[in-house]
Amino acid sequence: MGAQLRVYKRRIRSVSATKKITKAMEMIAASRVVKAQRKVAASTPYATELTRAVTAVGTGSNTKHPLTTEAETPTRAAVLLLTSDRGLAGAFNSNAIKAAEQLTARLEREGKQVDTYIVGRRGVAHYNFRERKVAESWTGFTDEPSYADAKKVAAPLIEAIEKDTAEGGVDELHIVFTEFVSMMTQTALDARLLPLRLEEVAEETKHEGEILPLYDFEPSAEDVLDALLPRYVESRIYNALLQSAASKHAATRRAMKSATDNAGELINTLSRLANAARQAEITQEISEIVGGASALADATAGSDR
Repeated sequence: MGAQLRVYKRRIRSVSATKKITKAMEMIAASRVVKAQRKVAASTPYATELTRAVTAVGTGSNTKHPLTTEAETPTRAAVLLLTSDRGLAGAFNSNAIKAAEQLTARLEREGKQVDTYIVGRRGVAHYNFRERKVAESWTGFTDEPSYADAKKVAAPLIEAIEKDTAEGGVDELHIVFTEFVSMMTQTALDARLLPLRLEEVAEETKHEGEILPLYDFEPSAEDVLDALLPRYVESRIYNALLQSAASKHAATRRAMKSATDNAGELINTLSRLANAARQAEITQEISEIVGGASALADATAGSDR
């Protein structure tokens, strides 16, 4: 019984140490998700207005441009997958990877060759383990992405969309990320960044009752689109990186809270088992003392006779 009691006490100490770690991680994630939410709220209006500007240029001109013109027979597409560098976030990464795989399968069924770009060590490790080709990857900044990181990610994608498919370019650019809805809800989704579906974007960004203005372009609509293309891609990727970071911190907070609660329940269970083992040990010792005293008394009574 003594050995069993020591085992329970050792496990209680181990689980208590784990509980302290998960509680600290929960508090850190809670503080980070608030900062990430603020960054998302600050970046979203810029991305929205930039999209509206691109839509205005695209609908107000007949210029054929990679930003607004779809290929007649698209043959190649690029998919940018946003994951995290670290785990301990529940199903955050697996949901994003699953959404990317479903998108890739759909594009391949449409007869398109898919080039995959990945942000985050978890996504890179998943594809490397399965020996899947990755065109380019980036790691080390998913917890707190900056606009410079977004520019670094956007550069090869912009280069690919501007090239002809015969030279290794792509006709479409898709992004898979986790949208931050609330502290309890984060949704993995995919969106097509390029070329823009002008009618859909105009409907999404138009405020109720608003009349869109007419524009004159100087020097030309094509020059304006050339200038807007990198800004548009960078801003959308930056906003998606921030959304993904906020979602990851929220998922980590929820996972660590669950781990802390489970550790508390396990400590209670082990404490009850330890108390039962200690009581059984005490009972056994009392029984041995009583038995020994009774045997001694019987032996003394026999010698007196």
